[in-house]
Amino acid sequence: MSRLRTTSGRGTASRVISGIGVLFALIEVLFILMVVLGANPANAFFKFIQSLAEPLALFFPGLFGTGNFNLDVFLNYGLAAVFWLVVTGILARVVSRY
Repeated sequence: MSRLRTTSGRGTASRVISGIGVLFALIEVLFILMVVLGANPANAFFKFIQSLAEPLALFFPGLFGTGNFNLDVFLNYGLAAVFWLVVTGILARVVSRY
């Protein structure tokens, strides 16, 4: 006999919020990897990922200026990825509690 499992809308909403945060962070990490590993900036896929990563980075690009472009991208976009994971994690917890 199978059991029917009921889930609350709060649990579903918190999983969706967490998933969005992970997706945003993955876009940032993919962009970092493509830049650091030397992907062709004229490539359509690179441009697509860049068009997603730049707005998601919010105010972080330009925050650190070390003089090394790859390190700057790693720090600034990496910080944006961590930001999305932390913020969506907090939102998911708040949604699941209330």
